[in-house]
Amino acid sequence: MPLSHHVPSICFGAFFAVLIPMEAMTAGMQKPEEQSNYAGQQNRTIKSLSQEDLDELKKGGGWGLAKAAELNGYPGPAHLLEMKDKLALDAEQVEKLQALYEQMTSDAQKEAKTYILLEAKLEKEFRTGRINDGLLRTALGYIEEARRKLRYIHLSAHLQATRIVTPEQIERYNALRGYNEEKDACASVPEGHDAAMWRKQYGCEEG
Repeated sequence: MPLSHHVPSICFGAFFAVLIPMEAMTAGMQKPEEQSNYAGQQNRTIKSLSQEDLDELKKGGGWGLAKAAELNGYPGPAHLLEMKDKLALDAEQVEKLQALYEQMTSDAQKEAKTYILLEAKLEKEFRTGRINDGLLRTALGYIEEARRKLRYIHLSAHLQATRIVTPEQIERYNALRGYNEEKDACASVPEGHDAAMWRKQYGCEEG
């Protein structure tokens, strides 16, 4: 048989030898744009809450629920206490803020426990396939009520905290937290304040 008759079979053999491994290699591969941002979260005990979320809730942390207050000039007791020296809080202010913080934390921990249990219950309804529209509406009603109470606890604490500190301390707090452009407290004594006492309060060097 002429050699030319064997050439096509050799070419097709080489073609399929290359094609099959390529198909096998690409089979099951997912395009990056198809992969969900939720990938990996299916392993969570409660899918809607990360471990960081759970840790924050269990310790009575703010969990971002008080941003409406924090970012509008209503600082909370926790950060005020952390910055007590820089804000020159007096002993009475510290005592009141400490009591407020402890009450807020205790109340938040209790309500967070309820919130987490309700989220876990909703999770179970989906996981077992028992969920229906009626159960969903009822579950979400309880969950949102717990979240509302939790948010109130934190926002209310911020509201109460601003009654303990002075407007000047709040202004200083906002500047230190990066919420506004910090002014030189030593060079800008507010009208009506004793200049010597003001400079002493903020630890200004004598000029």
